[in-house]
Amino acid sequence: MNIHNLSLQNSILNQFISEIRDVNIQKDSMRFRRNIERIGEVLGYEMSKSLSFDPKVVETPLGNCKIDLPQKDIVLCSILRAGVPLHNGLLNYFDTAENAFISAYRHHEENPESFEIIVEYLACPDLENKTLILADPMLATGKSMHATYEALKPFGTPKAVHLVSIIGSQQGVNYVNENFDDNTHLWIAAIDKRLNKYGYIIPGLGDAGDLAFGKKLQH
Repeated sequence: MNIHNLSLQNSILNQFISEIRDVNIQKDSMRFRRNIERIGEVLGYEMSKSLSFDPKVVETPLGNCKIDLPQKDIVLCSILRAGVPLHNGLLNYFDTAENAFISAYRHHEENPESFEIIVEYLACPDLENKTLILADPMLATGKSMHATYEALKPFGTPKAVHLVSIIGSQQGVNYVNENFDDNTHLWIAAIDKRLNKYGYIIPGLGDAGDLAFGKKLQH
């Protein structure tokens, strides 16, 4: 796997990451969503440098201009519900992309420290020979990302796969590295060292879905 860790070089991305982590700033859910969106834009820009481009001729009022433009073969798939602001940020830059959505959640039985990933809702266009961008803001264990990709396989075989996350654990990065093809790309804004016993990233930022959209009902 090709791992692109954007935190290895200082940029304005540091500001957005610090704010989504900050326990006081993240209380403003609108700002939290907007910061996730802005991080998605930065990740999308960096990822765009690795995509396939074709030469085009653009007509201006004063003549023609030759320019390389990205191929319009992208399918952007995000994991509900936490992935929505990240999806919007990526879509701001890949505005001609087709869109897919999938729900994946942790199902705990009696032991709160163990869980399985359940995939329920799925809406996806044809993926055959397209560029798949699979986005999930938190790469904790890596199992949600992998379960989502497995669920997408009946829709076709992409020519390229790009995973996009904001914060991951080293364990999650290792998991996707072992379970995805060598030519897969991972674009990530920060990698934290560990998970706690409940599978949450430390120091991380908490539950991204709850911070963006409010706490879930417990049932």
